[in-house]
Amino acid sequence: MGLPFEKYLAAVVQAAPIFLNRQGTVEKACRLIREAGRNGAKLVVFPEAWIPSFPHWPRALPKGERDLSQDAWVALYQESIEIPGQETKILGDAAKQAGCHVAMGVNERSREAGATLYNTLLLLGNDGGVLGKRRKLLPTYEERCCWGSGDRADLRVWQTSLGTLGGLICGEHHHPLLRHALALMGEQVHIAVWPKGAHLDATADLLSRSHALESQVYVIEACGLLSPDQVPDDFPLKQRTLWNVNGGSGIIGPDGAYLAGPVYDEETILYAEIDPSAIIKEKWKIDTVGHYSRTDVVRLVMAGEKP
Repeated sequence: MGLPFEKYLAAVVQAAPIFLNRQGTVEKACRLIREAGRNGAKLVVFPEAWIPSFPHWPRALPKGERDLSQDAWVALYQESIEIPGQETKILGDAAKQAGCHVAMGVNERSREAGATLYNTLLLLGNDGGVLGKRRKLLPTYEERCCWGSGDRADLRVWQTSLGTLGGLICGEHHHPLLRHALALMGEQVHIAVWPKGAHLDATADLLSRSHALESQVYVIEACGLLSPDQVPDDFPLKQRTLWNVNGGSGIIGPDGAYLAGPVYDEETILYAEIDPSAIIKEKWKIDTVGHYSRTDVVRLVMAGEKP
């Protein structure tokens, strides 16, 4: 494995979007990217579906009230972004100015899929270009009223100057096989994005730390934050929604211990050093895709591979 990258500073942004406002949220993201860059960060991570907002409201209302959820989805669609597009250019310019790679959760409006939206993790390079994207493989529960499903191409990692970056979106972390697949691909730094809410505190903490420990990787855990006063009063589902979007972001080392955070209920940027030698130290003890694997007994076969 060697030491393929130098130590660097990673940042996780815990901040509220400008609710259902693409332009305002992108402008806020650029300010935060530049701030993190001034503080020395080389990787900056934002929460799930941050642009223009995660759909925390009820998505499957019964007949007679369905217009409310449909209207909310139309507003989400209208404020979502295309990849590549004007917004990725603006965000990329900020990343280049700051000298950072940026991982951003977005609602992606697809050119080739009609009116389908996707829950997408966007990765921008420090040269301002789009390094790639991955769509959530299967939206969870009511999320299927908002987003389409990704496919095999969306399970991947990126080789960068910051090491091998991978990521999963919220409920995907419940899939041990998905997490192990990223480890097999050589993941070294894992981006874990969550919408959050107090009901997910234990889940996000447990699964993020578990992945760090099981795969001997750093985990950048980016959790959403949004309070009722940040939702416009004219949003028709405001009174129908529990706005307990409380954060809980942190940065976890390959031994499963927090290096920064978790922090709840406040806007902040958390920082921690990513050191490749710490990955090697943990893999010296237990390398689940190396000397501590038993592929003669059990192994993962990816779709399209021969067993």
